[in-house]
Amino acid sequence: MNKQVRVKICGIMDAHTALGAVKLGAHALGFVFAPSKRQVSAELARSIIKRLPPLVSKVGVFVDAPLDEVNGLARYCQLDAVQLHGDELPEYVSKIELPVIKAFRVKDKSVLDRAVNFPAAAILLDTYTPGVAGGTGKTFNWHLLEPGTIKRPLILAGGLTPDNVGEAVKLVRPYAVDVSSGVETNGVKDLNKIALFIDELRRGVNI
Repeated sequence: MNKQVRVKICGIMDAHTALGAVKLGAHALGFVFAPSKRQVSAELARSIIKRLPPLVSKVGVFVDAPLDEVNGLARYCQLDAVQLHGDELPEYVSKIELPVIKAFRVKDKSVLDRAVNFPAAAILLDTYTPGVAGGTGKTFNWHLLEPGTIKRPLILAGGLTPDNVGEAVKLVRPYAVDVSSGVETNGVKDLNKIALFIDELRRGVNI
């Protein structure tokens, strides 16, 4: 099993949470620029990112945004990668100036067939919920994933919590996990839950 499963905490909205998550062991932080209750302005994201230590990946999350907007925000905020949660096509992705994480919402195995050959630096699998691009707090059927099916780095998302992340990494063996609502209390990031999440992930990896 991959002993170095990476952790991305998504929906960062303040420097205290960002710095705390990194101190606890998060490898990447996600900043949501798409309409969402976790949406941040370019100015806020940039101010938080400027306070981060080196070697932390900063990821911008977008949904069907104009190409110029994505590339412009990426440069302004000094992002390291772009995560796309909409219906973006390969031609669009090829014009993004940074490595792209393409998200797919898993409804059934046909989604995995599309994800296998999509030209992105990494593939993120989230839960399908009608009308919602992500952050639903619901899991999908992990048994649909056969280890090795997706050749690119696989990021597992969708309903992960401290209670199930250990099981998830044992079963799916992802390159990384992505969590947002699963480490929140009353809609706000909870550093105690982030610490527990990372501890449980490491326990699952090492079993």
